Amino acid sequence: MDKNLNYGEDYKFIPATSVGSGVGIDILPDLYQYTIQIVNIVLYGEPQMKDFVLIDAGMPKSADEIISVVEERYGSKSRPKAIILTHGHFDHVGGIIELIERWGVPVYAHTLEIPFLSGKQNYPEPDPTVNNGLVAKMSPIFPNEAINLGGSLKVLPSDGSVPFMAGFRWIHTPGHSPGHISLFREKDKVLIAGDAFVTVKQESLYKVITQTKEISGPPQYFTTDWLAARASIEKLAILKPSVAITGHGLPMKGEELTSNLKKLVDDFEQIALPKQGKYLN
Repeated sequence: MDKNLNYGEDYKFIPATSVGSGVGIDILPDLYQYTIQIVNIVLYGEPQMKDFVLIDAGMPKSADEIISVVEERYGSKSRPKAIILTHGHFDHVGGIIELIERWGVPVYAHTLEIPFLSGKQNYPEPDPTVNNGLVAKMSPIFPNEAINLGGSLKVLPSDGSVPFMAGFRWIHTPGHSPGHISLFREKDKVLIAGDAFVTVKQESLYKVITQTKEISGPPQYFTTDWLAARASIEKLAILKPSVAITGHGLPMKGEELTSNLKKLVDDFEQIALPKQGKYLN
């Protein structure tokens, strides 16, 4: 096993949770959302199938829970074909090194995300001034140092295909992070949005704990390019997704999703954009 695998020195358990923690939702026969504390992972592949994929890797110290969820859905000692990362923030890679060591599977990310996942570059520090919500205020304790996934780390194919996820394509949706991606399947218009937009006001501790469902932009305290974030949301809205699984919050579908995405595009400044902050363009 690669001895270079390591988390940043600021890696630690974050004591934040929600009423949704530990809850799984069957979105479609081959798509399953599971919430770990305050973030969602996604499993692609029907239950008991050998060919399945994990999208994102949860909060710090969550590997055992992820393994348990995987084995309950796909059988004892099962392992995915790969892990696909929407991006590399701490709450999407929290259990990834233990998962790599357990499963020995490749991890795919956008080329612009590679520096943060190969120990070369730290993410910008979170900005607690963007919002008066308590999650925003506590964001300085969130890990932002680069992790190193060693030889397991692979760049997503340049043709837009997603390894082991037939029918899906990856879409570059930067803003929240430089190499952020979303996944889209044309035949049924399913969108795995990551944090390009979310369905809970992620800055508010009360709304995070209660999982209050509402359309929102990417988590403000970690978003560093708001012009790109807006363009990414507009790009996704044009796809007219039928269902969206986001990195935080409950899934949205049908008219609820259509109307809320239009609202987010039309009222981006009021809904998504922070009134202040050091990363405002």
